[in-house]
Amino acid sequence: MSTLPSQVTSEPAGHNTNKKPQNNSQSQSQNKSQSDAPVIAIVVGEHSGDTLGEGLMKAILEKQPNAKFIGIGGPKMNALGFESLYAMDELAVMGIVEVLGRIRRLLHIRKSLTEYFTQNKPDVFIGIDAPDFNLTLEQRLKTSGIKTVHYVSPSVWAWREKRVFKVQAATNLVLALLPFEKAFYDKYQVPCQFVGHSLADDIPLVSDKAAAREELGLEQTGKVLALMPGSRGGELSRLVEPFLLSAKQLLAEDPALTFVVPMISEKRAEQFNALHQEIAPELPIKLFIGKTQAVMSASDCLLTASGTVTLEAALIKRPMVITYRFNWLTYQMGKIMVKLKHFSLPNLLADKALVPELLQDDVTPENIVPLLKERLYQDQSSLNQAFTDIHLTLKQDASQQAAKAVLELMQA
Repeated sequence: MSTLPSQVTSEPAGHNTNKKPQNNSQSQSQNKSQSDAPVIAIVVGEHSGDTLGEGLMKAILEKQPNAKFIGIGGPKMNALGFESLYAMDELAVMGIVEVLGRIRRLLHIRKSLTEYFTQNKPDVFIGIDAPDFNLTLEQRLKTSGIKTVHYVSPSVWAWREKRVFKVQAATNLVLALLPFEKAFYDKYQVPCQFVGHSLADDIPLVSDKAAAREELGLEQTGKVLALMPGSRGGELSRLVEPFLLSAKQLLAEDPALTFVVPMISEKRAEQFNALHQEIAPELPIKLFIGKTQAVMSASDCLLTASGTVTLEAALIKRPMVITYRFNWLTYQMGKIMVKLKHFSLPNLLADKALVPELLQDDVTPENIVPLLKERLYQDQSSLNQAFTDIHLTLKQDASQQAAKAVLELMQA
């Protein structure tokens, strides 16, 4: 891959490659002047970022139909014609120790992107989440005269607060998904706009459980529990066992209980199935690929890893038990650096414990099962109202607001 997507003829739109991008600034400049198409660089690092990138691209294309997009995107972005210079999965690493194991490759990718975009200057660079990777890249590009945006604020309000100065140095604008983030940046006079969350725009205020069960071929009667151990390989390897053992205990008490598992990809489904056969092959499970929101809507309760999916669950108005296990060393270091009452998005947004959280050694069937039983079989109407309040706060037409902010920055 040596040129911008308007010059590529040998690969289909959205083709992922791990080839190092080569610079061709003169050719890019000539093509840009001929087409007068804005060139927008974006880097995302995981599936939630791919969803935000997809919404942003659609909104920008409504206003700039000839815009070109290049960088690192996911399958949803690639389907819109995004040109990925590297596969998104290259950046999907979470945890200090896990990153160290991939550091050489990550540094190589960032160096290659820095060189490429410095010589083939886009009209704007947008880093979507992945702050440890994107902020340094943004700072280098901003220094070279490229306007930069960081979409999804890093958790500077939760730990390493002084990172706000790095954000300030690296970006021309922060697009924040959560209202309290803008208040934090305003305190430091860092340009920030609260745009809301596109999930709150896309998910209806009332989720139709019956329709979701019909879509998935599930019985309309009986309780359904979703097991959601994460979208990353490391998360799955650490959470599948306590999830399955908890499910076995619940099934022994309620043989009519149905278990559903959504997986983000065939690769993760294969990993889950292998662990399922190893840990609890006798446990009946219905697995779906690419149907996460439908699975959540069809369910009465969720047992889930922490992450953006917990916000989706809150917007769909389903009770949940949230868990997470880190690599041991990552957890020990995190205990020192992170000072938060809560770690999940629903509780952070409500600033109180709406849903139970279990972390590290507390993620055991002994702790999980009583919490799930309470949420499967008891009234959750007050929780639904709290989730509705969160939904209304975040429902701000986020993709349109983000696109408007990006285009205004480009034209400034």
